[in-house]
Amino acid sequence: MSVNPFQPKPFFQDKNRAFWNLQLAGWAGAFVLRGISGLANGQPISFLAPVLISTITGYSLTLVMAVIFRVLLQQRPLVTWTVSILVVLFAAAIGAFIDAWVFTMQNRGGGGASLQLLLGAYYLTVTLLFAWSALYYAINFYLTVEEQADQLQHLESQASSAQLAMLRYQLNPHFLFNTLNSISTLVLLKQTEPANAMLSRLSSFLRYTLINEPTALVPLHQEIDTLKLYLDIEKMRFEDRLRPSFDIDPLVEKAHLPSLLLQPLVENAIKYAVTPREEGADIHIIAQPAGENVRITVSDTGPGFGAESPAEVVSTGVGLANIRDRLSQAFGERHRFDARSTPGGGFVVTIELPFLKQQQE
Repeated sequence: MSVNPFQPKPFFQDKNRAFWNLQLAGWAGAFVLRGISGLANGQPISFLAPVLISTITGYSLTLVMAVIFRVLLQQRPLVTWTVSILVVLFAAAIGAFIDAWVFTMQNRGGGGASLQLLLGAYYLTVTLLFAWSALYYAINFYLTVEEQADQLQHLESQASSAQLAMLRYQLNPHFLFNTLNSISTLVLLKQTEPANAMLSRLSSFLRYTLINEPTALVPLHQEIDTLKLYLDIEKMRFEDRLRPSFDIDPLVEKAHLPSLLLQPLVENAIKYAVTPREEGADIHIIAQPAGENVRITVSDTGPGFGAESPAEVVSTGVGLANIRDRLSQAFGERHRFDARSTPGGGFVVTIELPFLKQQQE
């Protein structure tokens, strides 16, 4: 996935930096609000000095509390909440004592710090620290939920990729066995030239299956070239009994689809239409635009499957269920898959999928 360097990063992507930004902004805001409130109520400008000291005290206390809370987050909930409340109460007592002492030093004529002054300072400080603590735990809970959601999404993505890879590698091994047997027969008959040609085509086809990512989308023209390579191999076995034809609209040549999606369809057509018949069969591969989609049709002139129901037809053959699953994994509900026998004989598979001109990153 490409990353835009000018796109702003999420605020909590760097948790440490986010904490310091919030810490500075929060306590600066508290200082401004208390200062404006005091000045609006007729307090002298010197009133800002104890407010500043109180703010610095709260800032420092919450730094220590953050270290303690970070440890408590790893404990059981009962331990976390009990100790957190005790920490807040103790920190508020320290803050209230400092506030009362500063107020007393500023107003020496007023005598020592009274109990009423101490309680008032304690009430204000404990309220502020409880609010800070609630916000600290709320943000950490939010970040934990987000992290778990990201992990779940990552695991789902890995599972989906693994399933796509499994489906992609689930090719019928009969093709490979039959090709190797044909090459072996040609070697025994000392027909080295056709054996070398078949071996070369097989090597190119297998190289394609190994080089391409199993979950990748490839251009239709590349898929067709690979399909022609596969058919060249099979044509050396079946000769004139296998008669493929292609009708690919140039407008859809750059449309993307899962790699080796069409090969099992042609393989089934060879298995059920060409192999059992002496005269063989024609296989037609057609690709054309269908509104915002691409419609791909693979048909043959074989015997079809008689009067079976659509469900039986779709389940017939090794590759059809595989293709249906791969389409669902790649496009969700944005595709159509139809497999049926034609009244005059033969079998037709129609696929419609979104017209993607390039692989999504």
